[in-house]
Amino acid sequence: MNKEERCGLYQSDYEHDACGVGMVVNIHGGKSHELVDNALKVLENMEHRGAETRDKTGDGAGIMVQIPHEFILLQGIPVPEKGKYGTGLVFLPKDEKAQQEILSVMIEEIEREGLSLMHLRTVPTNPEVLGAAAREVEPDIKQLFVTGISDENVPVFERILYKVRKRIENRIDNEDFYISSLSNKNIIYKGMLTSGQLRRYFPDLSNDYFTSGLALVHSRFSTNTFPKWKLAQPFRLLAHNGEINTIRGNRGWMKARESVLNSEALGDIKDLRPIVQEGMSDSASLDNVFEFLMMSGLSLPQAMAILVPESFNDKNPISEDLKAFYEYHSILMEPWDGPAALLFSDGRYAGGMLDRNGLRPSRYTITKQGMMVVASEVGVMDFEPGDVVSKGRLQPGKILLIDTQEGKIYYDGEIKEQLAKAHPYREWLSENRVQLEKLKSGRKVDNSVSDLEQKLVTFGFGQEDIDKTIIPMATAGQEPVAAMGNDTPLAVISDRPQVFFNYFRQQFAQVTNPAIDPIREELVMSLTEYIGAVGTNILTPDASNCKMVRLPQPVLTNTQLDILCNIRYKGFNTRKLPILFEMTQGESGLRQALEDLCKKACFCCPPLSD
Repeated sequence: MNKEERCGLYQSDYEHDACGVGMVVNIHGGKSHELVDNALKVLENMEHRGAETRDKTGDGAGIMVQIPHEFILLQGIPVPEKGKYGTGLVFLPKDEKAQQEILSVMIEEIEREGLSLMHLRTVPTNPEVLGAAAREVEPDIKQLFVTGISDENVPVFERILYKVRKRIENRIDNEDFYISSLSNKNIIYKGMLTSGQLRRYFPDLSNDYFTSGLALVHSRFSTNTFPKWKLAQPFRLLAHNGEINTIRGNRGWMKARESVLNSEALGDIKDLRPIVQEGMSDSASLDNVFEFLMMSGLSLPQAMAILVPESFNDKNPISEDLKAFYEYHSILMEPWDGPAALLFSDGRYAGGMLDRNGLRPSRYTITKQGMMVVASEVGVMDFEPGDVVSKGRLQPGKILLIDTQEGKIYYDGEIKEQLAKAHPYREWLSENRVQLEKLKSGRKVDNSVSDLEQKLVTFGFGQEDIDKTIIPMATAGQEPVAAMGNDTPLAVISDRPQVFFNYFRQQFAQVTNPAIDPIREELVMSLTEYIGAVGTNILTPDASNCKMVRLPQPVLTNTQLDILCNIRYKGFNTRKLPILFEMTQGESGLRQALEDLCKKACFCCPPLSD
């Protein structure tokens, strides 16, 4: 991590941002420069959603379009036919020696896949429009052209380019290096710009032959971060307004499951790891995982539904088949949760959705000319009332998708019905999953605690903890009332014995905007937990992936704990593992005990006695 990302108490892990997003799509796939121009107008009308400094340095702005094939040919670059070459913008350091070192790695990885770097174009820019701070860190921007794909590999060319890019990223450690995109479908122009600077900084975008049938735009407002060229959006597949509150857990779980991921489409993913690129924003991390799932063979709506599911409890009436789809995938992938409006495209499909709380708005308009405009703001474009066919807004957890090749709009109901019926999820869950609350036992469980007083002292529980916290929670399900400004010293620096739980602090979103009320919170909150062996391959739907025990909540009664410890049902065989360690060994003893515990819990170890 560089100095900017970790300096004193500051850590980039705590960064959040709130932005503006927009999308303009010709539903029937017709490409024009007018569409690109309209998308840029949408972006410019969201200027209030992007931040800028006094010297006119922007937090970031960008646009994703389909590759403008005719424009490239007119630049004198002899590319092959559409789809048979990959291109994208790359940010390089100004230092020529560093550039050559990076380019040599890029060429090596491109040729490793039997491809060639056909051309390297210097992208025309207008640095005079930049603010002083942006100009100081302005990269050298080049456009890559990768050719040499065989006819039989054209259908998987996008996947090959993805592998090339990931290997390059993993080999190059330079803060000034970044590949905006490398694709045979899309191209992204972005930078540390304001909404109004994007068009002027990149003259390409004003060329009449620069055409596209769809465009995503983004204006960045980073509330708790430093702007960077590479953090501007859109990313490779999506543009995001909001924040992922669960990002630390999401990143941690993806890193944890990398060792068991097996992608038939991508082959050995060892040299593609880490899936989540380090040092990037929460939006970029979501884009990383979204891209990985799609490159592994999942469809665009399937990947998005898995990552950002709608609520599927009794408060949200959905079909049993769809509920089973969400329950099955909740075992394999935790939700990327938080207030968010998401727009995404893979070059053919373009779509949008909101988080399951619906805390970020997004509205759309469809015109008689077959154009759809979706944005996080209203009024981003002027329409004649007679030209408007329909208007609407994206719904919490619901997907809207446009197929520009077929000229068709897919709404959430049709999309989710196809996803739910793709596999027998209800049958898989019924046959493999165990629901702890439905199991009964004739065993008598003693709730008394031997040596209670001694254990209360040992674990640091005082009379106030019992009277004000434990008894109200145990008898009435009430949480203790306390002041928000808790000035209790941290347990780790106390010289007095502390309750074990005092050493932990819950992370929560400080910027929900608006605050979540208890009624809406009940719609999306769940205490459900799963215990068991995590599915060995989340990329291939299989009945064995849901062979887990579902706990109704993480706090169990003694009776429930007894049942869990004695399950001999549907092939389950519970084992108890000790979590004690020799206190006199200090930190090293704890560390070794944790490592031993992991080894004992591993499948490859022989069964342990109770």
